Amino acid sequence: MGDPKQYWKENVGLVVKLLSIWFIVSFGMGILFIDYLNEFQFFGFPFGFWMAQQGSIYVFVALIFFYVVKMNVLDKKFGVQENDDDISVNSVKKDKR
Repeated sequence: MGDPKQYWKENVGLVVKLLSIWFIVSFGMGILFIDYLNEFQFFGFPFGFWMAQQGSIYVFVALIFFYVVKMNVLDKKFGVQENDDDISVNSVKKDKR
């Protein structure tokens, strides 16, 4: 395993970046800049309204998938990745017998 302090530094850095994007999308685009964004149309709706109601949800889901991919890369980098064969249903059943 690599340096735990470096692992957590990179982990927290990733979380802070993703939370910043989440804040900008939800609070910024949904509240602060909505008047400016509503000047544009998207699927027949004002863009600010669409981002507050639908677009932010898509961004949040994309952030989740991005986080999963980046954490898998980070885990492999530091040698703490999870393997599918670490815990299997068959080995659990055999232990109980």
